Amino acid sequence: MRMPAPHRTVAVVAAVTGVAALGVAAGPAAADTSEPLRYVALGDSYSAGSGVLPLDPGAPLLCARTSKNYPHLLAASLGAKLTDVTCGGAQTQHFTTAQYPGVAPQFDALKSDTQVVTLTIGGNDNNTFISSILACGSAGVLSGGKGSPCKDRYGDTFKDEVETKTYPSIKASLNQIKARSPKARIAILGYPWITPAKSVPGCFLKMPLAEGDVPYLRDLQGHLNGAARRAASETGATYVDMAAASDAHDACRPADQRWIEPVLFGTNFVPVHPNSAGEAGMAEQTASALNLT
Repeated sequence: MRMPAPHRTVAVVAAVTGVAALGVAAGPAAADTSEPLRYVALGDSYSAGSGVLPLDPGAPLLCARTSKNYPHLLAASLGAKLTDVTCGGAQTQHFTTAQYPGVAPQFDALKSDTQVVTLTIGGNDNNTFISSILACGSAGVLSGGKGSPCKDRYGDTFKDEVETKTYPSIKASLNQIKARSPKARIAILGYPWITPAKSVPGCFLKMPLAEGDVPYLRDLQGHLNGAARRAASETGATYVDMAAASDAHDACRPADQRWIEPVLFGTNFVPVHPNSAGEAGMAEQTASALNLT
């Protein structure tokens, strides 16, 4: 398993270690800085770091949570007290209902004195990621990588589901977090780019998508991230924009450049998910967006 590039790890540490001196007290998370920052991490597999080793020994096995995910990186650099309830496959409904037997609803971790909350969510609602990638991958193989068979068949179907179902659920979830933890600074991350803006040489071997469906999936992901951005704006949460930072780090790039592992020939045991470098990049962007720099 490839570890984060040294310069990336240094950047994360440098971005967050000055938090005590530079003003956590300036935001809603104000508290006695002699005490550890109370930090709750919520969300799905992109927050859990599913596919990256080693696994978090304190996490349910089905959640496939790693101890190298961005919440752990942030917490270690901040000296924060982390409660990590992220879980692979989580949907917005699993904030208030159990995802698996014995796995409590994620919102149970929120307290009135919680100071920082982070999350990624929405990609699993309506199976947006899974359905679109499987559908477009199958269509790409059958077309030999030519044309845009997935776009031609599904059109705006996936985007419409994001707009009518996922966006309202994300917004409602952020409002509930605010109600449960009114002192917390809440950050919802956008998903790092999975595909490039257009097909690049060798992309089909890693991500078996037709040439015209590569930008189609990118546009769908942009729409999902836009829903999270809009929900954050309307609820007073912080949106962590991963678009610029993750550009040219998509799943079609060489192993030493990508943040997302591809369907084929990847290194993670869960494909189409962030690797350790991607989780480090998410940690860095979150620290910057929350002004923990």
